[in-house]
Amino acid sequence: MRKVVLWSSVSLDGYIEGPGQDIGWHRVDEELHQHFNDELRQMGAFLSGRVTWELMADFWPTADEDPGAEAVTAEFAAIWRDTPKIVYSRTLDHADWNTTVVREVVPDEVRALTAGPGGDLALSGAGVAASFLEHDLVDEFRIYVHPVLVGGGTPLFPRTSTGMPASLRLVGTHRFGNGVVMTRHARAADRS
Repeated sequence: MRKVVLWSSVSLDGYIEGPGQDIGWHRVDEELHQHFNDELRQMGAFLSGRVTWELMADFWPTADEDPGAEAVTAEFAAIWRDTPKIVYSRTLDHADWNTTVVREVVPDEVRALTAGPGGDLALSGAGVAASFLEHDLVDEFRIYVHPVLVGGGTPLFPRTSTGMPASLRLVGTHRFGNGVVMTRHARAADRS
């Protein structure tokens, strides 16, 4: 059974982007980028919302054509193009680059995806992540905490009126040379 893995970089104060969609504070150096490549290459699909998909589609399809592109950048461009993608959007009519457009998060459809063959499913984007969390569809959290405080922006976990208590267990941690710390948490076996 494939897992849905919520994959995100966040500031120490919990934001995936600062005011004005700023992500300039992300500390992605060669070591961290190579780690991303090694891990994401194994994924069976990338799941995202429209905003995240458009940001990725604006850069990655041709990033390896730049003669000055670093090797890890060129490597990820190929990974991104080749990996199947699902973008959840009510407004996008068509998406290129091995992408399927799905209108909304339907739990039975996501469960059918996880029952299929292949690697785990990497989920990114705060809005779509909130929908997956609301439907209790996230199996693992891989959160890359960058040692910065941005003070505002888009939180990874938006506040909800109903709350989303979830029992998690720590699966692993890793500290990168640039100060970023990855934490992996998995859902406890009991989802009651």
